[in-house]
Amino acid sequence: MLAPPPPPIVAPAWPDTPVARLEALAMLQSLELALVTQDSATLVLDDWCARHHLAPPGTKIVADRQFGATHDAPADVRASLHVSADTPLNYRLVHLRCGERVLSIAENWYVPARLTAEMNRALDTTDTSFGRVVRPLGFRRTTLASRMLWSPLGEDWSTIGDGTANRTQAAQNLTIPSRVIENRAVLVLPDGAPFAYVIENYTAAVLAAPPPALDR
Repeated sequence: MLAPPPPPIVAPAWPDTPVARLEALAMLQSLELALVTQDSATLVLDDWCARHHLAPPGTKIVADRQFGATHDAPADVRASLHVSADTPLNYRLVHLRCGERVLSIAENWYVPARLTAEMNRALDTTDTSFGRVVRPLGFRRTTLASRMLWSPLGEDWSTIGDGTANRTQAAQNLTIPSRVIENRAVLVLPDGAPFAYVIENYTAAVLAAPPPALDR
């Protein structure tokens, strides 16, 4: 099952020029690197939201839980969590929001028996992000796969240097798809036991900051 699309994303227009394309690529690569080298995606997005001024100062990431969403765990998810086919797993689907902007749509299967009762209650009844709830566990994140779903350079990058093409593109804006990065990761306890499997789709809203004032 694919995660439902996020609410409509309204982002400032990025001009379709070589410099703007390179800047968009640099931003996406920076975010992807932070996500694969840090343990909490929520904290990464907290920092991203603040550094790029996507919401008023002090705004923290909020997890809008999609109550009622269900999805049986695929066999590869259970294998990654080291659980049998009959081990109870819980499923959570959330939109991680910075102010009014949904930055990520996250699917999460987790083993409730490996969490505390208070953590399970919070996950069952609140919109608190998974990362914040389980942070006291001292978990680490193991990335299984990370891929950019969109390259700002495009397939015709080698022709963009042409002056005529530049003038034509400068009058247009980049078309940014709704999803730009997909990550799959397992969260692991200090004793090595995996307890959660996440699929995160990062949206075009991560580029919603006004494009840098570059000489185009």
